[in-house]
Amino acid sequence: MTAATHNITCEQGSTFVKTLTITNNATPAVARDLSTYSGRMQLRPDIESTTKLLDLTSGAGDITLNSSGVIVVTVSATNTAALSQGGVYDLEIEDASGVVERVIEGTFTLNKEVTR
Repeated sequence: MTAATHNITCEQGSTFVKTLTITNNATPAVARDLSTYSGRMQLRPDIESTTKLLDLTSGAGDITLNSSGVIVVTVSATNTAALSQGGVYDLEIEDASGVVERVIEGTFTLNKEVTR
């Protein structure tokens, strides 16, 4: 499966929630059971950077996956307030046997807050 490209805009200082559903390639599409998968997502200033602006995992509770193919990524208002810039991101899922798929990628734009 090729990763979908989706550019994200995040409002600094607000709770960020992104929900997506992963389906198979059949017609009609059927949601994939992700209940045994783990997920990880990183935000970096650019693709080559070693600096992680965000490092989210299902193990830490930042990403949830379920049997209906739904992935929910949540970043607390405290963590978005701490961001000073956007960058690029991708989200990977890993099954119990260690097979990794990148499911989504793109730019992450940070709209800075005025009220603090």
